[in-house]
Parts: sequence; structure tokens; C-alpha cells
Amino acid sequence: MQSNKKILFARRSYNKLVANEMMEDFALRFTAKRARKWSSTWIANTALGIVSFLVLEAIGGAITINYGFYNSAWAIGALIAVVFFVGLPISYYAAKYGVDIDLLSRGAGFGYIGSTIASLIYASFTFIFFALEAAIMSMALNILLGLPLALGYIVSSLVVIPLVTHGITNISRFQVWSQPVWIVLQIVPLLYVFNHPDSDFQEWFQFTGESGDTGQSFNLLLFGAASAVLLSLVAQIGEQVDFLRFLPEKPKKQQWQWWLALTAAGPGWIIFGAAKLFLGSFLAYLALKQGVSIDLADDPAHMYQIAFSYVFDTPGIAIVLAAVFVIISQLKINVANAYAGSLAWSNFFSRVTHNHPGRVVWMFFNVAIALLLMELGIYQTIESMLQVYSVLVLAWLSSVAADLLINKPLGISPKHIEFKRSHLFDINPVGVGSMFIASFIGFTAHFGWYGETTEALASYLAFALPLITVPLIGYATKGKYYLVDNQTVELEPFLKCHICENSFDREDMTFCPAYGKAICSLCCSLDVRCGDQCRPDATIAAQSVNFFHRFFSTKTLKKFSSPLAQFVAVTLFLSCISAGILFLIYLQMPADDIELKQVIGITLIKIFFLLLIIIGMVSWLFILARSSNRLALKELRSQAKTLAHEISAHEQTSIELQQAKEIAETANQAKSRYLTGLSHELRTPLNVLLGYAQILGQDEAIPAAKRETIQILKRNGEHLADLIEGLLEISKIEAGRMRLQRDEVRIHPILNQLVDMFKLQAEKKGIVFSYQCSAYLPQYVATDKQRLRQILINLLSNAIKFTQQGSVSFTVSYRNEVAYFNIKDTGVGISQADQDLVFKPFERITTEQTQAISGTGLGLTISRSLAELMGGQISLVSELNKGSEFTLALMLPKLNNKHSEPEYAKSRAVGYHGDVKQILVVDDDPNQRKLMQDLLEPLGFNIKTAEDGVKALAILQQDAFDLILLDVTMPYMDGWAVARTARKRNFKQPIIMISANARDVNQSTENYHNDYLTKPINIDSLLGKIGQYLDLEWQYKYLEGSSLPKEKSKSIPAKVKPVIAKTQYKDLSALAEIGYLTGFNDKLIQLDQDYTIPDSILADLKKYAAGCDFPRISQYLKGLMNEQ
Repeated sequence: MQSNKKILFARRSYNKLVANEMMEDFALRFTAKRARKWSSTWIANTALGIVSFLVLEAIGGAITINYGFYNSAWAIGALIAVVFFVGLPISYYAAKYGVDIDLLSRGAGFGYIGSTIASLIYASFTFIFFALEAAIMSMALNILLGLPLALGYIVSSLVVIPLVTHGITNISRFQVWSQPVWIVLQIVPLLYVFNHPDSDFQEWFQFTGESGDTGQSFNLLLFGAASAVLLSLVAQIGEQVDFLRFLPEKPKKQQWQWWLALTAAGPGWIIFGAAKLFLGSFLAYLALKQGVSIDLADDPAHMYQIAFSYVFDTPGIAIVLAAVFVIISQLKINVANAYAGSLAWSNFFSRVTHNHPGRVVWMFFNVAIALLLMELGIYQTIESMLQVYSVLVLAWLSSVAADLLINKPLGISPKHIEFKRSHLFDINPVGVGSMFIASFIGFTAHFGWYGETTEALASYLAFALPLITVPLIGYATKGKYYLVDNQTVELEPFLKCHICENSFDREDMTFCPAYGKAICSLCCSLDVRCGDQCRPDATIAAQSVNFFHRFFSTKTLKKFSSPLAQFVAVTLFLSCISAGILFLIYLQMPADDIELKQVIGITLIKIFFLLLIIIGMVSWLFILARSSNRLALKELRSQAKTLAHEISAHEQTSIELQQAKEIAETANQAKSRYLTGLSHELRTPLNVLLGYAQILGQDEAIPAAKRETIQILKRNGEHLADLIEGLLEISKIEAGRMRLQRDEVRIHPILNQLVDMFKLQAEKKGIVFSYQCSAYLPQYVATDKQRLRQILINLLSNAIKFTQQGSVSFTVSYRNEVAYFNIKDTGVGISQADQDLVFKPFERITTEQTQAISGTGLGLTISRSLAELMGGQISLVSELNKGSEFTLALMLPKLNNKHSEPEYAKSRAVGYHGDVKQILVVDDDPNQRKLMQDLLEPLGFNIKTAEDGVKALAILQQDAFDLILLDVTMPYMDGWAVARTARKRNFKQPIIMISANARDVNQSTENYHNDYLTKPINIDSLLGKIGQYLDLEWQYKYLEGSSLPKEKSKSIPAKVKPVIAKTQYKDLSALAEIGYLTGFNDKLIQLDQDYTIPDSILADLKKYAAGCDFPRISQYLKGLMNEQ
């Protein structure tokens, strides 16, 4: 199952804190390639800083005093061989794969949880040796300052912490800076010591210590006892690996330098270590010779006090220098111990608790344990403690080395080191089983189960056994417990963790099926909510069930896993630990005082039974709490799984919706492109039709009846243009491509024109139309003229269209540069439920009163969209069957400009004052060019034409023009390119762009034109633009029926005419029934001239004729005839 579980923000912050590379040094994870920034020499020098630790001198002195020089020397030689045998493969694989000793153990036969044993062994090594080194430093402080040992332990521990908090960066600097001082203080006294007459090396070689005569030659028992102490030092390879993981990748050239650094910083430490062991042996011998007691002779502080006394005659200087040397030496080694311990504890607790507060926290924890051991007097038990500890160390490291040296070459183990939780079994029987066998045999041998000789060689048994058991167990299990057979997803070389959002190398990342994303190895280790979906059969619980199924039935296993069985197991485990601790206390009692031992023994037994009661109560509470937590977690995972399925379903639905949306948007874009192209194709011929209709409608040579027919043609053409405009507008609004123009508009003529237009329509329907305009409305305002006119036409048209009787009022008010256009009617009204519906595209409210009224359902949609685009709004107040009130509120800033535009009146421009103006018309359509000539030449303009942009530019070079009318869409060069070229050639004439692409705008950011007109062209708009840019003063001719300025109309007596009768109505009805529009209009004009026709009847007939509604005309005339 894949799901994208939401990661809580707190968890993200927590993991980001842990991922601080400077503080963490890539704890618990692959050492990033970007972190391997130091040279191999620098890393080797840092790693070899540990050779300063004085425990080597202490151990060398102790084994020499106890077992003599001869057997101690053989034990040191054996130690060198074991360290190289174990350390070289471990160092190589750690440096090659950038992992620490714990991660290496995971992939070398121990498994994910199995390597926690190794982590505990390694962590115990770090705090044991930290305690030993700090105890030596405390002794030096005691000699120098008289500081009590208990206080010296605290000082020796705390002084290390600041050097370790920031990881290898500060440690390497400290090691490099302190190295020269340490070398000088190490070598100078030795030169004096070795050249002093008291330094009798032959006597040292023959020194037998407390072993007496048996120590004069090789003795297997003495050799084994000395080796048991020394072999605990093999664990030092773990600290070396912590530095080697930062070694740069092996170069292709000069590989010897890389190998030299690897060997020196890895197992090579023992060469220097062996020298210090021999040095400690010699200095202990020398101290005894100088009269130091045997209890203090193996203490490095006293050793070097004697050594420096050979250099300086003043005892005070010798003590100071000896103390300084000891302090520097102990700091150099204990920074490594504290650093390594922090990594070991981090590895252990992160897997056990799925929690990692940071490496620095575990550094404090490790130092605290070491301080406790110092206070308990660990230094006094150094020999016996290290003998037992060496068995564990060798069982662990020998198992790792055997896997690297034997199983990997044989193909039993994978060639690479895998350390990520998602790819490992919790328990790998190869390493865990081998270590358990070697540890058991080693411990039992050490306690004398197999005789005196095997007791002495117990550590070597623990070292040798894994070389046999590791390949045998690996072969028996066929290596199937190394890696989980799960599906791998190819990852990028460097990618971001889905949980902590930090970026890591591919080696440190894994694909998590629970989250459906890649996560880093640390987040993988800490996660508790995934339920190990990537490896359900590789957990310790699943492995345990599979193992015990071989011996027990399912029913029996269920009983063993019951709360009661768990309680018994936990109680026994804790009881054994308590008994072991109390037994160790009992062993510390003096063996010669039998009565005291009996009393203390009885007391310890009573304490044990008291503890058993407490252990039982705590165990039961623990089991109950654990059972409750497991049930809650099970329920939580079940709910999370259900929720994940729901989320996946929602995501799938979302994807399908997104796909449907994209398909719809693609279809909508295709529709928009189609409408745009169709608009261009329709507007071009429509411009010619309406242009000539306007010309012919103003030609007085044409009879009035014919002109009326032309006006019908013009009105229907304008209606068609409005339909095209509406479809295109709604398409552009949906696509978000609508753009506004900022025109300087003379508002009053526009409003007067609209009033005259709709007042006539209202009178034809018998509706009262009233208009009231505020006196504060300015003459000139800034707005988009076409859009404002379009909105008002839609609102006024709807008011009259849906009002059958009553009135329509149009009121304009103006306040604070905001104009309010109020249109109120007494029509059919709109119900409250439908008031939002009327603003949606193609939606019409169909009732008995409105079903006969035509319309597209786009008017109000476009009007509201345009109003909002212009920064205004349209509000609606309506009541069904009582009327509606629409209010348009729009910002109209006042302007002071004036233009020479033909005023709206019942007049037309017939010319202009001044010189003849020459205009260049550029259009690829000959009909469009001819139309412009027919429109403008009668007004006195000199018109020249060009069919494309190339010829237009050539004509501009030859002649002077006052203005250019330029089509946008043309072959060779479009209008924008022509305008741009003309400007670059320094032609300054005004350019008015003309196009059938409604409201199209130049796609470039530069505007080389002055204005823009859309086809079909309105003559008044065209003349207004020309007059504006050429600063013309027009000559007008007032049309019939208008009031002549400064002149009174003459009164003509009316001629008495007969009233129209039924016969005349029959003539009109005959023409209507055959659909002969021209004949009907001609007959109606003739009858109007010869007969008296009521105004209402005449208006109705003209209205029906204008709409070509012949069925309505026939029905209307039939009613008139029936009345007579």
C-alpha cells in the first residue's frame, strides 16, 4: 500500500535539529560525500592522535609487573597480529562505504537489531577506557594541585565536553594543534631516560615481576593471562573507524597514499600502541627501581614524574611538566572516547526507542557513566575487568572480520555494506549466532570449565571460533538473512528526504512504501508509524514466530505471548540482573572473614526478595502498559490504513477531475480560437454591408421608403454584429483575455443617443420612458467607451424588452467621481430564487410572459463581467410581477479635454473646414478599401489605398499623408509590423488600426499606433477619431425632423386626409401573407401619405415589419379588419 501520510510539523523540526551536520557528524547514517573534504593525511593524523592515551603505559606496566617482561612481550606481539588481522578488513570496508563500526556490523552479519549488541559492547569500551584515562588525569591533578581524586574525576570528565560537541571538525583541529606539544613532551624525557646510567635494558628484559622464576621463559598460562588483558584493546579499531569513514574515496591514481593512510589510521595504530606498551613496561620497571611502591609503579602520572626528574633537577618543574603531559595525553584520547561513545549510544537507543535527541545528548550520557565508574574505583580493577571484557570484544569483532574476509569473497554475504533498516532483517543468525557461541565458549573457558590452559587462552578461543562458525552458519542459512527481498525503486543521486526535508546522497536514502516517497536512513530508523511495511517478515517478532513455529504449535505460541507469560519472562530477566549485581557485591567481600560474608550474604538475599516484590509490580505495570499501547497502535494503524485508502481514492478523484478540467479548458480554448477566427471572417464582410448601409441610409437621393428598408437592413446587421460581439466577449472573459481601453469620452452625447434610441422603442410599445441626468455629471470622463455603452444597452434593452406596460426610467447620478446608472422598469420582475441565475451565461428565465421574447442569455452575464472588470458593480432589486431595478456603479474620473467629434443630433457631417487632408487606407480586402473611399471622399478627404504593408511603406516614401488607416491582418506583413516599421522610419502620422479581431491588442509591449477601431465600423466613431487626430471642425447637415440651430421651422398647413379603412388593411395583409417586405413597406408609406393612420397602429406595423414578423402582422391586421 502506498500512502502519503501527513508528517506533523513538530516532527519535521525535530528531525531537522538532529540533521545538523556540524553537531551530528552524520551519526547513524552514511557519511556524505560532501563531508569527506579533508585529505587522507589530515584524517590519518587525526586518527593517530589516540596513540597518546596513557592507559597503554598503565597496561604495559601492569602486565610486566604481574607476568614479567618475557611473556608480556610475546602477548604484545600476538596483539599486533590480531589487530591487523581484524582491523584491516574492517578499516577498508568502513572507509570504502563511509560507515561507522555499528553500521558496518549491521551489514556484516548482525542485522538491524542484532547489531545493538555490538553497539553496547563498543559503547562499554568507550566509557571504560574514558574512565581509565580520566582516572590517570585525576592522579596527575592530584600530584600537581593536590586536588582530591573525586573532584579530579569530575574536572577530567567535564573538560572534554566542549571539545567534542561539534564533532570531528573541532576534534581534528585539537589533535593537529596539540600534536607538536605532545610529541616534544613525549620524546624529550625518554631521551634522557634511555641515556641515563640507571637504564639497564638487559635487566629490564630479565625482569619477572611477581611471577618469579616462571616468568623467566615463555609460559603459556602467563602469556594467556597477559593476552587476555591486552586483547581488550582490539576494540580500539571502532574508534579508528569513526575517523576513517571521513577518508576521501580511493583515487584512481597514486592509490598507495590512500592505502598508507588507511593502514596507518586503521590497524596501524597498534604499531605506536605497542611501542607505548613497551614504554609503560620499561617505566614501571624503572619506577620500581627508583623505590616507587608496586601499587603506584604502573600509574602513568608517577612514571612520567620520574622520567621528567631525569631532565630537570628541580622536582617542581618535573612535576609540572609531567602533569601537563598527562593532561594533554588524556584529552587527546578522551575526545575520541567521548565522540565514539556518543555514536555508539545513538545507534543503540535509536533502534530500541525509535528516538534520537542528538549525538551530543548521548555524549553527556557516556561521560556520566564513565564518571560513575571512576567514583566506584574502576582503576583498581583494571586487570580483571579487561580480561573478561576481551572475550566479548573478540567474539564481536572476529565475527565481523570473518564475514568480511570469508563470506563476502565466497558470495554468502552481499558484496556491499547495507545498513538501512528497510533492507535488513532484525536478526541475522550469522553474526549474532557466531558471537553468542564464541562468547559462551570464551566465558566458560575463562571461568575454568575446561581446565587451566583453556582458561588462559579463553580470549583466543573467542577470536578463533567465529572464523569457523561464521561461514558455517552463513552456508547453512544460505545467506538469506542478510538482505530483505523487497522491491527497490531507482533513486536520484542526490535527493530530499520526504520527512525531514534535508537532502542526502542516494546511498543514505531508501524508498518507503508507507509514505510513498524516499526518506533518509535516520528518519527510517526513527519512524514508528510505518509498521515495517517494507519488510513485514524481517522484524524480530516475525522472525521469532517463524523460528519457534518449528518447535511449537500456534496455540502454544499464543500462550507464550500472553500477558502472563510476558510478565514471567520480564520478571525473571530483571531478577537475574538484580541477582547478578548483588552477587558481584558479595564477591567484593574479604574472603578471610567468613562470619562477615555470611551476614552480608543473608542480608543480600533478603534485599533480593524485597527487590523481587518491586520487580514484580513494575513488570506487571510494564506489561499492562505495553499491551494497552500495542492495542492502541494496532487500532491507530488500522484507522490510518483506512484513511490512507480514502486519501488515495480522493487523490484519484482529484486527478480525474484535473484531467477533466484540462480537457474542458482545452475544448474551451479551441472554442475561443474558433470563435475568434469566425468573428474575423464574419466581421469583414459585415463591415462592408453595414458601411454601405450607413452611406445609403444618409443618401437623400434615395426615396424615403427605400431608405427605411436600408435602415431595417442596417438594424438587423447591427443585431448580428451584437450577437457576434456577445459570443466573442463571453469567450474572452472565460479565457481571462479581456482587456480594457482608457478612452476620453464625451459622456452626454452617448447618453442622449441611447435615450433617443430606447425612447423610440418604448413609445412603439406604449411604454413611458423617462430620463433624468445629474447636473454634476461632467462633459468628459475617462472610461472604456465601448464597454460602458455595451453595458447600458444591455440593461436598457432588457428593461424595455421585458416590460409590456407601465414605464421605464433611466436615472444618472454622479458623486465623488462615481457614476450611478439606475434603470427601473415595471415589467415581469425576477423572483428571488432566479436573481443569481440571470447573470449566468446562456441562462434565461422561461415563464408564460417571457417565453415569446427572444435573446441569447448572454447580455447580463457580459454586463456584470465587464462592470467588475472596470472596477464597478451591477446590483439588482426585483420582485416578481412588479418590476426590476438594475444599478450600475462605475468610477468615471472627470477630464477637461475636448475633442472635435461630430455631435450627436439628428444630423450628419458633410465636410470639414480647412485644407484638404490626405489619408492612406491599407487593407488587403478591395471591398474594405472601396468602402473607406466611399465613406471619406464625399467629405472632402483625398484617399489613397494600398493592398499590403510593403506597398504601403513604399507609398509613404513617395507622398505625404495626414493619417493612416491600417488593417491588422494582411499578407506578407501584418498591421503591427507595418506600424513598427513606419515609426522606425520616422513617419509621425497618426495611425488608426482597423481589424475584425474584436478588441485585439498588439502582442508586443510597445504601441506604435495611436488608436484602434473594430469592424464593423460605425461612421460616427470613425469620423470622431479622424477629427480628434487631425483637429478638424466639422460641417453638419441637419436631417429631416430635427431643429435647425438659430433658425425657426416654417409652419405648413396640414392637408385633410381620409381615415384608413378595411380595404387598405386587406392590401397590407395580402403583402404580409406572401412575405413581401419591400412591397409591404412601400404600401405602408403610400397609405401613410394618403390616409390618416392612428399613431399607435402605424408604430405597431412598423415595429413588426422591422422584425420581419409577418405572422404577427397578419394576425394584427385581421383584428383591425374585424373591428370595422
